[in-house]
Amino acid sequence: MIAIDVLYLVDRLEALLNKGWRVPLTAKTMIDEDEFLDIVDQMRIAFPEEIKQAKKIVQDRDRLIAQAQEEAQRIIEFAKEDAARLTSEHSIVKSAQQTAAQIHQQAQVSAMQTRQGADDYAAQVLRDVQAHLEAVIEQVTKLQNQVMNGINVIEGTNAPPPPAEDSPQNS
Repeated sequence: MIAIDVLYLVDRLEALLNKGWRVPLTAKTMIDEDEFLDIVDQMRIAFPEEIKQAKKIVQDRDRLIAQAQEEAQRIIEFAKEDAARLTSEHSIVKSAQQTAAQIHQQAQVSAMQTRQGADDYAAQVLRDVQAHLEAVIEQVTKLQNQVMNGINVIEGTNAPPPPAEDSPQNS
């Protein structure tokens, strides 16, 4: 069946009316009844087809709207999940950064304490070495005096040796 444009049929009715004969002294027009009924029959055929097309267009529109709403809902859900994931990742990153900052601070404190302990130990070792060196110098000085006394005894002079000028006893 060939779909006939309803507007075309309306135009044909209007043309039929314009071709009609005016009845004198009235607002009435005479038209060809067979041609009029033929156009009305074509309209009866065309209207259901036009209505079917309109229904199909409305159904297609409704289907497209439903698909668009479904797609929009899916996008919204995806965005919510993505936002939740990003928020979660952000809080994990913040937590990790805070933990790293705490560890860094503890490491600095520990390093400072270790450095201070090492400095204290080094100072104590140096004091011990200095005390030991002073004891060694004192013993060397005593040995030098004994050697000088021994030399003097051997050479026959019993005069005591002169005191050393840079010995720690005189300082």
